[in-house]
Amino acid sequence: MEKALLIREDGTRVDGRKPDELRPFRMEVGVLENADGSAYIEMGKTKIYAAVYGPKEAHPRHIAQPHRAILQCRYHMATFSVSERKAPGMTRREHELSKVIREALESVLFLEEYPRSMIEVFVEVIQADAGTRTAGLTAASLALADAGIPMADLVAGVAVGKVAGRLVLDLSEEEDKNCEADLPVGMAPSINSIVLLQLNGRLTREEFSEAMRMAKKGIEVLYEAQKKALQKRFAAYGEVTD
Repeated sequence: MEKALLIREDGTRVDGRKPDELRPFRMEVGVLENADGSAYIEMGKTKIYAAVYGPKEAHPRHIAQPHRAILQCRYHMATFSVSERKAPGMTRREHELSKVIREALESVLFLEEYPRSMIEVFVEVIQADAGTRTAGLTAASLALADAGIPMADLVAGVAVGKVAGRLVLDLSEEEDKNCEADLPVGMAPSINSIVLLQLNGRLTREEFSEAMRMAKKGIEVLYEAQKKALQKRFAAYGEVTD
Protein backbone atom coordinates (compact mmCIF):
# COMPACT_ATOMS: atom_id res chain seq x y z
CA MET A 1 0.00 0.00 0.00
CA GLU A 2 1.41 3.41 -0.94
CA LYS A 3 2.05 5.94 1.77
CA ALA A 4 -0.24 8.47 0.08
CA LEU A 5 -3.18 6.11 0.51
CA LEU A 6 -2.69 5.67 4.25
CA ILE A 7 -4.25 9.05 5.04
CA ARG A 8 -7.57 9.93 3.40
CA GLU A 9 -8.52 13.37 2.13
CA ASP A 10 -10.67 13.97 5.22
CA GLY A 11 -7.68 13.28 7.49
CA THR A 12 -8.81 9.85 8.66
CA ARG A 13 -6.70 6.72 8.31
CA VAL A 14 -7.37 3.70 6.10
CA ASP A 15 -9.05 1.87 8.98
CA GLY A 16 -11.31 4.87 9.67
CA ARG A 17 -9.54 6.07 12.81
CA LYS A 18 -8.68 9.65 13.62
CA PRO A 19 -4.94 10.44 13.87
CA ASP A 20 -5.01 10.40 17.70
CA GLU A 21 -7.29 7.36 18.09
CA LEU A 22 -6.25 3.98 19.50
CA ARG A 23 -7.18 0.73 17.82
CA PRO A 24 -9.97 -1.23 19.53
CA PHE A 25 -8.41 -3.04 22.48
CA ARG A 26 -9.24 -5.59 25.15
CA MET A 27 -7.49 -6.59 28.38
CA GLU A 28 -8.03 -9.51 30.71
CA VAL A 29 -6.17 -10.56 33.86
CA GLY A 30 -5.73 -14.01 35.39
CA VAL A 31 -6.12 -15.98 32.17
CA LEU A 32 -3.57 -18.77 32.86
CA GLU A 33 -4.18 -21.05 35.84
CA ASN A 34 -0.64 -22.41 36.10
CA ALA A 35 1.10 -19.03 36.26
CA ASP A 36 1.51 -16.90 39.38
CA GLY A 37 0.20 -13.96 37.38
CA SER A 38 -1.06 -13.62 33.82
CA ALA A 39 -2.75 -11.26 31.38
CA TYR A 40 -4.05 -11.13 27.83
CA ILE A 41 -4.23 -8.09 25.59
CA GLU A 42 -5.57 -7.32 22.15
CA MET A 43 -4.58 -4.14 20.35
CA GLY A 44 -6.34 -4.23 17.01
CA LYS A 45 -5.27 -7.55 15.49
CA THR A 46 -2.26 -7.90 17.80
CA LYS A 47 -2.85 -10.56 20.46
CA ILE A 48 -0.47 -11.25 23.35
CA TYR A 49 -0.33 -13.38 26.47
CA ALA A 50 1.93 -12.54 29.41
CA ALA A 51 2.78 -14.89 32.29
CA VAL A 52 4.75 -14.36 35.51
CA TYR A 53 6.40 -17.03 37.65
CA GLY A 54 7.87 -16.16 41.02
CA PRO A 55 9.30 -14.84 43.15
CA LYS A 56 11.12 -18.16 43.51
CA GLU A 57 14.59 -19.44 44.27
CA ALA A 58 17.12 -18.23 41.72
CA HIS A 59 18.36 -20.94 39.38
CA PRO A 60 21.19 -21.51 38.84
CA ARG A 61 22.04 -20.30 42.32
CA HIS A 62 25.16 -18.40 41.30
CA ILE A 63 23.03 -15.74 39.52
CA ALA A 64 21.30 -14.79 42.78
CA GLN A 65 21.80 -11.23 44.04
CA PRO A 66 22.04 -10.76 47.83
CA HIS A 67 20.02 -7.54 47.93
CA ARG A 68 17.43 -7.93 45.17
CA ALA A 69 15.56 -10.29 42.90
CA ILE A 70 16.69 -11.10 39.39
CA LEU A 71 14.11 -10.18 36.74
CA GLN A 72 14.19 -12.32 33.62
CA CYS A 73 12.04 -11.48 30.61
CA ARG A 74 11.40 -13.43 27.42
CA TYR A 75 9.58 -11.78 24.52
CA HIS A 76 8.75 -14.32 21.84
CA MET A 77 6.66 -14.42 18.69
CA ALA A 78 4.89 -17.69 17.97
CA THR A 79 5.67 -19.32 14.64
CA PHE A 80 2.08 -18.73 13.52
CA SER A 81 1.90 -15.11 14.70
CA VAL A 82 2.85 -13.65 11.31
CA SER A 83 1.70 -14.32 7.75
CA GLU A 84 4.95 -16.01 6.75
CA ARG A 85 5.84 -18.76 9.22
CA LYS A 86 8.54 -17.63 11.63
CA ALA A 87 11.39 -19.91 12.73
CA PRO A 88 10.67 -21.25 16.24
CA GLY A 89 13.91 -20.07 17.83
CA MET A 90 14.65 -16.67 19.36
CA THR A 91 15.75 -14.03 16.85
CA ARG A 92 18.08 -11.13 17.51
CA ARG A 93 15.07 -8.78 17.55
CA GLU A 94 13.32 -10.92 20.17
CA HIS A 95 16.41 -10.89 22.37
CA GLU A 96 16.58 -7.10 21.99
CA LEU A 97 12.91 -6.58 22.86
CA SER A 98 13.21 -8.96 25.82
CA LYS A 99 15.92 -6.66 27.17
CA VAL A 100 13.91 -3.50 26.40
CA ILE A 101 10.82 -4.80 28.22
CA ARG A 102 12.87 -6.10 31.16
CA GLU A 103 14.60 -2.75 31.69
CA ALA A 104 11.30 -0.88 31.47
CA LEU A 105 9.72 -3.13 34.12
CA GLU A 106 12.77 -3.03 36.40
CA SER A 107 12.35 0.73 36.72
CA VAL A 108 9.03 0.34 38.59
CA LEU A 109 9.45 -2.96 40.47
CA PHE A 110 10.58 -3.16 44.10
CA LEU A 111 12.99 -6.02 43.45
CA GLU A 112 14.75 -5.38 46.75
CA GLU A 113 11.75 -6.96 48.48
CA TYR A 114 12.89 -10.39 47.27
CA PRO A 115 16.65 -10.89 47.77
CA ARG A 116 18.29 -14.02 46.33
CA SER A 117 15.24 -14.85 44.24
CA MET A 118 14.11 -14.56 40.64
CA ILE A 119 10.98 -13.44 38.81
CA GLU A 120 10.32 -14.68 35.30
CA VAL A 121 8.16 -12.81 32.78
CA PHE A 122 7.09 -14.44 29.54
CA VAL A 123 5.53 -12.37 26.75
CA GLU A 124 4.13 -14.53 23.95
CA VAL A 125 2.85 -12.88 20.79
CA ILE A 126 0.27 -15.18 19.21
CA GLN A 127 -0.78 -12.73 16.49
CA ALA A 128 1.31 -9.78 15.36
CA ASP A 129 -0.11 -6.67 13.72
CA ALA A 130 2.30 -3.93 14.85
CA GLY A 131 2.83 -2.50 18.33
CA THR A 132 3.90 -5.80 19.87
CA ARG A 133 6.64 -4.35 22.12
CA THR A 134 4.35 -1.76 23.70
CA ALA A 135 1.38 -4.13 23.96
CA GLY A 136 3.71 -6.77 25.42
CA LEU A 137 4.96 -4.28 28.01
CA THR A 138 1.37 -3.37 28.91
CA ALA A 139 0.41 -7.03 29.31
CA ALA A 140 3.55 -7.87 31.31
CA SER A 141 2.80 -5.06 33.76
CA LEU A 142 -0.71 -6.43 34.29
CA ALA A 143 0.62 -9.96 34.82
CA LEU A 144 3.10 -8.72 37.44
CA ALA A 145 0.30 -6.91 39.27
CA ASP A 146 -1.80 -10.09 39.09
CA ALA A 147 1.11 -11.99 40.65
CA GLY A 148 1.19 -9.51 43.54
CA ILE A 149 4.67 -8.19 42.79
CA PRO A 150 4.99 -4.75 44.42
CA MET A 151 5.63 -1.92 41.98
CA ALA A 152 5.60 1.85 42.02
CA ASP A 153 2.99 1.97 39.26
CA LEU A 154 1.52 0.05 36.37
CA VAL A 155 3.21 0.52 33.01
CA ALA A 156 1.44 0.98 29.68
CA GLY A 157 2.85 1.62 26.25
CA VAL A 158 1.87 2.72 22.75
CA ALA A 159 3.64 3.85 19.59
CA VAL A 160 3.25 7.05 17.61
CA GLY A 161 4.31 7.11 13.97
CA LYS A 162 4.70 9.54 11.13
CA VAL A 163 2.68 8.39 8.14
CA ALA A 164 2.42 10.36 4.89
CA GLY A 165 3.73 13.38 6.77
CA ARG A 166 1.14 13.08 9.57
CA LEU A 167 1.58 11.92 13.16
CA VAL A 168 -0.70 9.01 14.06
CA LEU A 169 -1.27 7.10 17.29
CA ASP A 170 -1.05 3.30 17.64
CA LEU A 171 0.17 2.21 14.22
CA SER A 172 -1.50 -0.63 12.34
CA GLU A 173 0.57 -3.13 10.36
CA GLU A 174 0.09 -1.24 7.07
CA GLU A 175 1.09 2.04 8.71
CA ASP A 176 4.06 0.46 10.48
CA LYS A 177 5.47 -0.94 7.24
CA ASN A 178 5.19 2.39 5.44
CA CYS A 179 5.85 4.93 8.19
CA GLU A 180 8.58 7.56 8.05
CA ALA A 181 9.18 7.40 11.81
CA ASP A 182 8.13 5.18 14.70
CA LEU A 183 8.22 6.23 18.36
CA PRO A 184 7.37 3.49 20.91
CA VAL A 185 6.72 4.97 24.36
CA GLY A 186 6.13 3.32 27.73
CA MET A 187 5.06 5.26 30.82
CA ALA A 188 4.15 4.83 34.45
CA PRO A 189 1.45 7.51 34.44
CA SER A 190 0.75 8.11 38.13
CA ILE A 191 4.43 8.78 38.87
CA ASN A 192 4.89 10.61 35.54
CA SER A 193 7.83 8.43 34.54
CA ILE A 194 8.91 7.44 31.02
CA VAL A 195 10.21 3.85 31.16
CA LEU A 196 10.56 3.17 27.43
CA LEU A 197 11.45 5.57 24.64
CA GLN A 198 12.80 4.57 21.24
CA LEU A 199 12.80 6.34 17.89
CA ASN A 200 13.19 4.80 14.47
CA GLY A 201 13.39 7.48 11.78
CA ARG A 202 13.45 11.24 12.21
CA LEU A 203 11.11 13.77 13.79
CA THR A 204 11.51 17.50 14.17
CA ARG A 205 11.58 18.97 17.66
CA GLU A 206 7.96 20.10 17.24
CA GLU A 207 6.88 16.71 15.88
CA PHE A 208 8.57 14.92 18.77
CA SER A 209 6.78 17.09 21.33
CA GLU A 210 3.43 16.47 19.63
CA ALA A 211 4.15 12.73 19.35
CA MET A 212 4.87 12.55 23.08
CA ARG A 213 1.63 14.39 23.82
CA MET A 214 -0.30 11.92 21.68
CA ALA A 215 1.46 8.95 23.30
CA LYS A 216 0.68 10.22 26.79
CA LYS A 217 -2.98 10.67 25.89
CA GLY A 218 -3.20 7.13 24.54
CA ILE A 219 -1.31 5.66 27.48
CA GLU A 220 -3.69 7.32 29.95
CA VAL A 221 -6.60 5.54 28.23
CA LEU A 222 -4.78 2.19 28.42
CA TYR A 223 -3.80 2.85 32.04
CA GLU A 224 -7.43 3.32 33.07
CA ALA A 225 -8.32 0.10 31.23
CA GLN A 226 -5.53 -1.72 33.10
CA LYS A 227 -6.94 -0.62 36.44
CA LYS A 228 -10.44 -1.71 35.46
CA ALA A 229 -9.15 -5.12 34.35
CA LEU A 230 -7.42 -5.59 37.70
CA GLN A 231 -10.48 -4.43 39.63
CA LYS A 232 -12.60 -6.93 37.72
CA ARG A 233 -10.11 -9.70 38.45
CA PHE A 234 -9.88 -9.05 42.17
CA ALA A 235 -13.63 -8.48 42.52
CA ALA A 236 -14.21 -11.92 41.02
CA TYR A 237 -11.54 -13.41 43.27
CA GLY A 238 -13.22 -11.92 46.33
CA GLU A 239 -16.58 -13.40 45.33
CA VAL A 240 -15.01 -16.85 45.10
CA THR A 241 -13.19 -16.70 48.42
CA ASP A 242 -15.85 -15.02 50.58
